[in-house]
Amino acid sequence: MTTALIRGNTLTLPEVLAELRMSRAAFYRLRARGKAPKCLKLPNGQIRVRRADLDTWFASCEQVIAC
Repeated sequence: MTTALIRGNTLTLPEVLAELRMSRAAFYRLRARGKAPKCLKLPNGQIRVRRADLDTWFASCEQVIAC
C-alpha cells in the first residue's frame, strides 16, 4: 500500500473528533476501555483512524429504539 493511498483513507484525530462531535478526553476514555474505533499510531506518536474502521465502528453503535 502506498503512502498516498494510506493518507487518503485515514483521518487525523481532530478530524475524527469533529465528525463524532466528541472531546479528545472522551475519545481517549473510550480508547482506554477498548470501545473506540481501531486506531493507527504513527512513529511520530500521532493517531490516525481508517475511514472504513470509523464507519464500521459508528454503525455498530446504532441502537433501535421503540417509540
